Amino acid sequence: MIALKPTKGHLLVAEPSIIGDVSFNRSVVLLADHSDNGSVGFILNKILDFTLKDLIPDVKGDFKVYNGGPVEQDNLYFIHKIPDLIPDSIEIAHGIYWGGNFEAVMDLIAKELIDDTQIKFFLGYSGWDADQLEEELHSRSWVITVNEDNKDLLEKPYNSFWKDKMLELGGEYMLWSNSPENPTYN
Repeated sequence: MIALKPTKGHLLVAEPSIIGDVSFNRSVVLLADHSDNGSVGFILNKILDFTLKDLIPDVKGDFKVYNGGPVEQDNLYFIHKIPDLIPDSIEIAHGIYWGGNFEAVMDLIAKELIDDTQIKFFLGYSGWDADQLEEELHSRSWVITVNEDNKDLLEKPYNSFWKDKMLELGGEYMLWSNSPENPTYN
């Protein structure tokens, strides 16, 4: 397998060696930004025990909220695939967008014009200082993969996403796909 460089839009798949890390164990992170100054991403598969309605009581619908990462967990972030409906969105890559006008999002939700296949909400984000992600890659904490799902990434089932990525990676990773979350339970 050719080692990829971290790039905006790529996925970081947690290596099995991250066992014990509360935030990143069995995580799949979408890199929303990467530069010489650092990296920002969102954990796609760590659902929280509440919905957007728990955070914003007037919201219609049952939008799940995910743990985006350990940084600024008191802030709400979102990614989506509807930039034509949400002004000021920033394209990450492959039809996935970050942020935009939050009032427009609330209006779309109120009018039931968007659903959870088009937008994903996060508390917090994952952040790395300059060279920190490269150090973690060197220590085999992550595997970088191309987002082959493109904008359909938002529709992937969170509970099997890491396992599915392990199977896609093949080889030794296939063994880890069926292992218990804590190998000492085996």
